[in-house]
Amino acid sequence: MKKVILGLSALCLVAFTSCKDDAKSKINEENVAAAAERDATAGNFPVITFEEVEHDFGTIMDGTPVETVFKYTNTGNSPLVVSNIKSSCGCTVPEDWNKEPLAPGESAHFTVKFNGKGANQVSKTVTLTTNTATGTETVKIKAFIQADPNAPVNAANNGSSPVMQPAGQTSTQPGHEGHNHN
Repeated sequence: MKKVILGLSALCLVAFTSCKDDAKSKINEENVAAAAERDATAGNFPVITFEEVEHDFGTIMDGTPVETVFKYTNTGNSPLVVSNIKSSCGCTVPEDWNKEPLAPGESAHFTVKFNGKGANQVSKTVTLTTNTATGTETVKIKAFIQADPNAPVNAANNGSSPVMQPAGQTSTQPGHEGHNHN
């Protein structure tokens, strides 16, 4: 048994040594240089720097459309590409962005329109698909939405639906005198 294990070990040692020699002979010096250059520049991504990453519209009346412009600069060392911009919901629409590569040091912008619908504090995220190290970048908009004082009020009971009385009580609505709504 020991001889079989020893024999297999020797055979494996010879096989691995001969494969190693074949691999060395197949290496092309040009490929090594190209791989070294590629690896050196692999971390050289563009960097997007925004003038502001969150825009606060303040207090707005419900239903009042608003918009803002986000400005950004490529502060990296390679061209920046913004291939897509989308928002977290349909009430926020990004538009007018530069789809061409942005050289280092160049600036661009895009517009974000918000329909102003909602209640209280509202925050929306806009995501840019880019060729930066992370692949996506985000900006945010927010607003405090105040109810329109001129909007019709939906009261819990404005007389259009009957009032249900607790058991044992009679209705006071016209035409319902003398009987219960159990």
